[in-house]
Amino acid sequence: MIPLDSTLQGREEPFEQVRSYLHEHEFALGGNWDYEHGSFDRYLDEGHKVWLRIPFEVTRGVLDGDTESTDAIVRIGTPFVLKHVYNEGLDQEAHARTYGALMDQFQEPLDKDGTVEDKWVDRAASLLREIERGYPR
Repeated sequence: MIPLDSTLQGREEPFEQVRSYLHEHEFALGGNWDYEHGSFDRYLDEGHKVWLRIPFEVTRGVLDGDTESTDAIVRIGTPFVLKHVYNEGLDQEAHARTYGALMDQFQEPLDKDGTVEDKWVDRAASLLREIERGYPR
């Protein structure tokens, strides 16, 4: 994980404003959100292993997922680049689901915080500068 300096850090904004703007730049609400915090994520590579993540904390209101009907105010945290390293191929330990028809072939990353190459840090920083330039004042 490589933190990036950003003029967005510390800003408090309505969740909907942040969500709407970042959706325009291909960010999605990360799956690790809860009612108090979360992140917006955008992959940087074709394999979806390298990500630019912009975390946030809910400071007021209620966050109930990726919806437009929220009164949540969020404070943007320090953006960072991260890389997930996966074992390529099918999971040999895959297990059957309730009806046995589906197989869980997805694996946990071997390393959730893999080494991030300089080219990805540069790409993330460039994308972040682009986002900062167009961010509503």
